[in-house]
Amino acid sequence: MIDHVRFSVSDYARAKDFYQQALAPLGYTLVMEVTAEQAGQPGGGFGSDGKPDFWIGGEGKLEKPVHVAFTANDRPSVDAFYSAALAAGGKDNGPPGLRPHYHPNYYGAFVLDPDGHNIEAVCHAPASPA
Repeated sequence: MIDHVRFSVSDYARAKDFYQQALAPLGYTLVMEVTAEQAGQPGGGFGSDGKPDFWIGGEGKLEKPVHVAFTANDRPSVDAFYSAALAAGGKDNGPPGLRPHYHPNYYGAFVLDPDGHNIEAVCHAPASPA
């Protein structure tokens, strides 16, 4: 089981603002920050229920982007993530929709963060009855 993941960004303040906005529809908030004095570079941990499991740090842009997928409780949360991420400066990398090549109920949306990292929200549950 993974406890947390962390990767580097080119502009910590910009990335922190992006993730605060983009992850809010998924129930993620900035749980903790560390200073450069504490950890060598500034960093922030996002999570839910008080546990930071997604971290970004200001060491500089990575040579190659990463892909991180966040679980959404329902399809409207995927849609809200996508809208919030675009409003926060993200770039479309795949609008909300079914991805049946993964499985019949795979409903996801993809955005590129300011450094080009592929950030996804995905719901694996069937559509809610109307």
